[in-house]
Amino acid sequence: MKKYLSNKKAIVVFVLPAVILFLTFIFIPILQVFYYSFFKWDGVNQATFIGLDNYIRLIGKDPTFKIANANGFKFGLVITVYQLVLATIFAIAVSDKRIRFRKFFRTAYFIPVVLSVTVVCQLWGNVFNADNGLLNTLMKTLGIEWSQNWLNDRNTAIYTVAFVNAWQWMGYQFALIVAGIKSIGEDFYEAAEIDGATALKAHWFITLPLLKDTFNFCLLISVTGGIKAFAEIDIMTGGGPGNATNTLTYIMYNHAFGRQNFGYGLTSASVLVMECLVIILVLNWLFKDRETPLFARKKGVDLV
Repeated sequence: MKKYLSNKKAIVVFVLPAVILFLTFIFIPILQVFYYSFFKWDGVNQATFIGLDNYIRLIGKDPTFKIANANGFKFGLVITVYQLVLATIFAIAVSDKRIRFRKFFRTAYFIPVVLSVTVVCQLWGNVFNADNGLLNTLMKTLGIEWSQNWLNDRNTAIYTVAFVNAWQWMGYQFALIVAGIKSIGEDFYEAAEIDGATALKAHWFITLPLLKDTFNFCLLISVTGGIKAFAEIDIMTGGGPGNATNTLTYIMYNHAFGRQNFGYGLTSASVLVMECLVIILVLNWLFKDRETPLFARKKGVDLV
């Protein structure tokens, strides 16, 4: 291994393809997004430089911008709480050798992930249908006079769509956390058992702290996924009612492909990239290794 690591030519040969792919398909396109956000451009004809006009219009004058930002964080909050909490509970449960049918549950929790987004949205769209949807019909059958216009109510639409996304992708977070738990040595739990710790305390003081890096990655996925949400919104609500379920990604799509105003659409994309970058930096700072890492127990606290 040392022989290969000391060979600079070998390092270049193996690293260069990945660098070229990264520059070609990620870095350069991102630079182009920022570049064209300063232009008025229809995607075909000559672009006209207009400076910061697109940013001033988006941030200062477009009322949809505030709604889109709020929706992005609402979406991210719902899927983060739903996915991370449930995925952690389920992952800890199926990692216990005393639980029967563990393989079945692992498969069952992951099945929604492999389904098409369109199929999932159509399925839940029928469940949340205001007139004859399964949920409202069930309420009537049970004699409960409580029905909601889930997807056409400005107050519930974004949370409903976020729930659908959270339901589908919880299995992905579950798989990551299960893998993280498997990487924790059995010695920790054996030592805790010898000390007389309960299973709950063992997971609180051992499992959760040692899953810190996994939680960091899961949070990055869920929070940034909420901010850039698009597919479920486009299929289930079309950004409506009105603009109640708009996100920055939907603004970008609407203006770039719906109105052929690529400059303005890419301005929304630029803001989206910057917000995601800030979130990544903040989360990495919060989960950075310190003397007392996040979730770690205080010194002197007994496991028993």
